[in-house]
Amino acid sequence: MLRIDFRDARPIYEQVADGIEDLAMHSVMKPDEQLPSVRQLAMELSINPNTIQRAYSELENRGVIYSVKGRGNFISGDSDSLRQRRLDEIAQQIYALAQAARELGADTATLTSWLAGKEGENL
Repeated sequence: MLRIDFRDARPIYEQVADGIEDLAMHSVMKPDEQLPSVRQLAMELSINPNTIQRAYSELENRGVIYSVKGRGNFISGDSDSLRQRRLDEIAQQIYALAQAARELGADTATLTSWLAGKEGENL
């Protein structure tokens, strides 16, 4: 399910949050599906429960999960807006990379071939 890479520069709570968000966006975890309790997931991943709680708080802030007092945390049913938000983030990253490539002399044809995934171009 989730994997933690201790060599990753990102904090563990971000890895957990990103992993759960990925599972939700790829429909591995369905809307309204209950997440493991903080303690249960902490035990499964062998990390501090405070780290899981921080990840769950981050996910709630992102709108990926919602909390029901006394029942636990659940995957949000609004996967379309989550997907759109992620696509917007990717678009901003692509734009920034395209600007950097243009500053280094890449032309529109080269950028287009990279986006199209055409073989033969040096990446």
